[in-house]
Amino acid sequence: MPQSADLIVENASILTMDPDTPRAEAIAIRDGEIIAIADRATVLEHKGPGTRVIDAERGSVVPGFIESHMHLFAGAAELDHLQLMGIHGFDALCDAVRHYAAKRPDLSVLQAQGADYTILSATERVSRHHLDRILPDRPFVMAAPDHHTMWANTKALELAGLLRGKRLGPGNEIVVGDDGLASGELREGEAFGPLIALAGEDRVRLGLATGGEPDPKPTPAEQASDRAIMRRGLEWCARHGITSIQNMDGNMHQLELLSEIEAEGGLLCRVQVPFHYKNFMTLDMLDKASVMAERYHGEWLSSGMVKVFYDGVLDSWTAVMVEPYADRPDWVGEPLFTPQQFIDLAVAVDRRGLQMAVHSIGDGAVRAVLDGYEAAQRANGRRDSRHRVEHIEVITAADVPRFAKLGVIASMQPPHPPGSMGLPLEPTVSRIGPARWPLSYAWRTLKNAGARVVFASDWPVSPIDPILGIQAAVLRKPWADSDPDQSFSLHESIAGYTVEGAYAEFMEHRKGRLKSGFLADLVVLSGDIEATAPEALHTVRPMMTICGGKVTYQA
Repeated sequence: MPQSADLIVENASILTMDPDTPRAEAIAIRDGEIIAIADRATVLEHKGPGTRVIDAERGSVVPGFIESHMHLFAGAAELDHLQLMGIHGFDALCDAVRHYAAKRPDLSVLQAQGADYTILSATERVSRHHLDRILPDRPFVMAAPDHHTMWANTKALELAGLLRGKRLGPGNEIVVGDDGLASGELREGEAFGPLIALAGEDRVRLGLATGGEPDPKPTPAEQASDRAIMRRGLEWCARHGITSIQNMDGNMHQLELLSEIEAEGGLLCRVQVPFHYKNFMTLDMLDKASVMAERYHGEWLSSGMVKVFYDGVLDSWTAVMVEPYADRPDWVGEPLFTPQQFIDLAVAVDRRGLQMAVHSIGDGAVRAVLDGYEAAQRANGRRDSRHRVEHIEVITAADVPRFAKLGVIASMQPPHPPGSMGLPLEPTVSRIGPARWPLSYAWRTLKNAGARVVFASDWPVSPIDPILGIQAAVLRKPWADSDPDQSFSLHESIAGYTVEGAYAEFMEHRKGRLKSGFLADLVVLSGDIEATAPEALHTVRPMMTICGGKVTYQA
């Protein structure tokens, strides 16, 4: 007698991502695991009196999306901020900000997200004077999509103590105007951190800003407020078909919040939270990373990773390059670590048996991080470490084969290339320069060289929707006819959000595919994704998300 299932999804076009059984019609789930996946008649043998049967109406069913690079806590908080994506020109910006401000008279600081570097025009950079004309009497700040630059009006700069500048660490800058005062443009976290604190969202950003813990310890009311923010983020993920999250900032506070939510039965996604190592820390502070890994190692909540930033971003000239920027020939960027500091760190992290993920956008940063991983292998011996390089927006030809040679994962984001998903080409393509375009956002080049390429959104830097990311990967176009095609096929793109995400987390034996014995993490889509034209992929929506056999979202 076949086992009785808790839940069956039938009448489906199931894309399993399992090469042994690539397609099926129905799937049966019991106790959070897949117990059968086959033709409809075979699976329905598991139907019992208490089985819930879901009709997929011939829509695709795919493994639950694994978001391999995102910022859950900050992204959840930003859902309430003004969203400026698609806004261009001073008048449109003015209208959006004033409308938002009028509806929120009690906010101490007004915050906006997604302001393009060219939001005013292709040539005019935002200053505090522009923002003063829009909103002179209330503190207002807005962030670039990459979250590495913010702009503030004079009121906000005064209240945050930034108008007359501040001493900052490497790679951070308060841009100064001709009058000797802050222009309003703030580059990297140390520069704009006081504005986040002014807005009262410093706990939300701690995992990014310092990797430290709230001090003083949150009150019960503050803890409840933080849990509510985190819950909102989890709901947003589930709505988009996400069943697993690899967070890219972290501290113990985030793990404790998620653990409390798990105890309440409200953890809608599986979450991995890293220890965030900053350049002002000492190697003995990695003890905390080991404690986090030992304390949290379940299938729902885990740690075991150390996240690091090596450089900034291209648009603010804070990414580290091998050769100077095309539009700034005297500048290659300033690393957040010296090469030797990073080598020492990589060796220490690897010796502890922890995984490492390093933000590395410029080709100089990518090279330095690969050098660190290579040094760790020499010092500690080769193991299945699956260290990661995050973003890889520019790479040199010499470093492409090193990913496969060192067993390093290339973690990349389909929404990021300029020209994708509504992003403007400028100023990024001019910063990079045509000579480097062939090896920019080089997903296909790395994959063809044997690298494991995992996809993600970097939310809230880009929209969280994995289907939009899949579409961006499929539709990717070169900037010049002479550049190589870096696009992925539909199946390769889906694998980037499923199979490769599971591999990046050492969980390929439990998730990323739909097969008997695997975790019951899946998404029921509104249509047949394989039969949908690439240009129309965005119309295919998650109708139901199932994580651990439980429905976490239903349209």
